[in-house]
Amino acid sequence: MIFDALVIVACLWATVRIRPYLIASFIIHLPVVPELPIPVYVSFPLLWVVIMALFSVYDGQKNLRIVDEFTSMTLSSILAVITLAGILYFSYRDISRALFGLFAILAYTSLLVWRVPARLLYWARSKNGGYHAQRVLVLGAGPVGRDIESRVNMHKHLNVFFVGFLDDDVTKRKKDACILGSLDDARPVIRAHQVTDVVIALPTRAYQRINQLATDLEEMPVKVWVVPDYFQFFLHEARVEDFLNIPMLDLRAAALTENERMIKRAFDLFVCLILFVPFMIIMLLSALLIWLDDGPPVLFPQKRVGENGRLFTMYKFRTMVKGAEQMSSMVSQTDEDGNVIHKRPDDPRVTRVGRILRRLSIDEFPQLFNVIRGTMSLVGPRPELPYLVEKYQSWQRKRFAVPQGVTGWWQIHGRSDKPMHLHSEDDLYYVRNYSIWLDIQILIRTAWVAIRGRGAY
Repeated sequence: MIFDALVIVACLWATVRIRPYLIASFIIHLPVVPELPIPVYVSFPLLWVVIMALFSVYDGQKNLRIVDEFTSMTLSSILAVITLAGILYFSYRDISRALFGLFAILAYTSLLVWRVPARLLYWARSKNGGYHAQRVLVLGAGPVGRDIESRVNMHKHLNVFFVGFLDDDVTKRKKDACILGSLDDARPVIRAHQVTDVVIALPTRAYQRINQLATDLEEMPVKVWVVPDYFQFFLHEARVEDFLNIPMLDLRAAALTENERMIKRAFDLFVCLILFVPFMIIMLLSALLIWLDDGPPVLFPQKRVGENGRLFTMYKFRTMVKGAEQMSSMVSQTDEDGNVIHKRPDDPRVTRVGRILRRLSIDEFPQLFNVIRGTMSLVGPRPELPYLVEKYQSWQRKRFAVPQGVTGWWQIHGRSDKPMHLHSEDDLYYVRNYSIWLDIQILIRTAWVAIRGRGAY
């Protein structure tokens, strides 16, 4: 925080020195570049750092990935620049807008740039076990314990290291060298391996054993974590929340944080605002063609499963003949595994205009209104039909942890060539790796896929 404040001060000083050398044709020329008053050098770094703190920029747990830190940095910087511009408007109005604009760009860039070598230095020193390395011992070598092991090993660059397991199962101990002993060996193993964190990942039937272990470890200089056995049944991310001032474990917590949800919603509305006029023209022409080709109705409302399993009405242009749903038995097929395939390229129910609309993905345009209403997002797992969701396995339902989208990871990796209900792993990749930058990437690639008409029928 101190370094960020110093960077802001340095950028203020540098901006004043650089300003006279800027080409007058690009920036409004001022005969004299005023020196900045002392209160500006004090208030600007203070307010900028406070706003970044409010956006959790300095929260290491929330910014394990560099993309998360840069997202928080960008949002907080936008708010900081707006705030500081307002302060100047009501105080030092003689400071030029060009000077302030140059400062804002320089400060934002500098705050981002210095964090890159800082992270690289941290990672380099972490490899050597410095920076208070966390050494994790897992009590219980069952499915939950194994999952913890894989997650710890994936994050070694964060200076977290897996020590091993303790388990009372003799058979497991003989087969796996990672099991260092029984649960009774916890204290000597902690001392021998300089363990800093103990994770208790025992099944619920071992409740009394958990209590005993927690008591035994009270005098040890370690942090003790308990992972509930029903972790493996979580449909989404689980989170501890206060409910009426009582800490409770929310097994259906949304995969997006409140900040991420706010950013995603603002991004959706911003893009919809840009696309609204051109899309409306295309939609009106499409509606007219459908009307002339096959009569009303032009829209096809359909119940779909949205975020957290809620049903909502999704809108598309009608691209099939009237009563097409009653004719579904004509086209439904099953693959070699007995899975139902309900879409095919030569579907006889598709109208002439409908085939063109599908090929260009124009039939999906009315979902812009779903996005504006908030029942869908521009990017996310595709909302599924209720009767197909009823056949989902438990792991597939994790795709409903985020808002369902008009386009998503599945659409840019196969679309109709890969039946959605048989490729939930594409959606789960999006849920696990969500960022606003991934949304932007998917939207850009969707435009290219739509132009090519790949997998659209």
